[in-house]
Amino acid sequence: MADTGVPQVPETQGFSTSTTMSAIGTVTETDSVVNIIANCGHETLPYPLGLLVRDHAEYTSTYTESTIADQGLVTYAKSMTTDTAGVPTPNLFNVETDKVVEFIGSDTGRMTSDENTVLDGAGISFLDSEILICPFASGTNNVNPAFCNIVQEGSSVDLTLGSLTTGTQQRYIMKKASGDGDPDLPVSDPGVESDYSIKLTGFGDIPAMGSAEASIDVHAQEGRIHLSFPVPGIHDPKAEDLVYSETTTASGDISLFQKVMSYNSKITGTGTSIIPTGA
Repeated sequence: MADTGVPQVPETQGFSTSTTMSAIGTVTETDSVVNIIANCGHETLPYPLGLLVRDHAEYTSTYTESTIADQGLVTYAKSMTTDTAGVPTPNLFNVETDKVVEFIGSDTGRMTSDENTVLDGAGISFLDSEILICPFASGTNNVNPAFCNIVQEGSSVDLTLGSLTTGTQQRYIMKKASGDGDPDLPVSDPGVESDYSIKLTGFGDIPAMGSAEASIDVHAQEGRIHLSFPVPGIHDPKAEDLVYSETTTASGDISLFQKVMSYNSKITGTGTSIIPTGA
């Protein structure tokens, strides 16, 4: 099974920033975004989903950056967009960043840059026919069972010279499905996604100097069946527990350090069929 995403709230917020700096001296940039959103509308967040029966999801998204470039020639450019509106297609995102930093340090010059993202989603069973547009992936009585998935991605560099490029993308808020039911339901077709990329080079034949690290950690816990008559406090059994971790490092004279990481969780087929008792 897979992430369903969470439906947007009626009032949405969107903002974007664009930053450009060129300096000899010191440059700093600190960013932080945290968003917790759920469709269990009568409760205070964060809310334990174990107390609910069906059709509820809760997501936590974070993004942080801390860059300090001191005693050197610095060029810094970054764009950042955050939007809580529901995403209708796979090529759009709720959080998106692009950053390019070039640094040439003096004898004592140094640049450090840390970037981290987290996307944490959990949900109780959803009827596929209520959250999927595609009729071939949404049988009438088929269910997407409970899930609890978290992915963490990011990088850290410590340089005296180098050209750094990074990019971040997160999609987890979906359009609200039609209907006036309680709770609101997501249109899950675009799928949940978290991407991160980093590229570090030098200048021409001169390599970057310093150290770089990039990593991804995933913990996926998902169900396989749905209890026909769920009772509060009794849940779909866990059928998968997947842990994945990967870290890449380089230090010294670095001609190229490049890593692309992507987490994609999308419902592409029918879920488990509900079999009534006695059938």
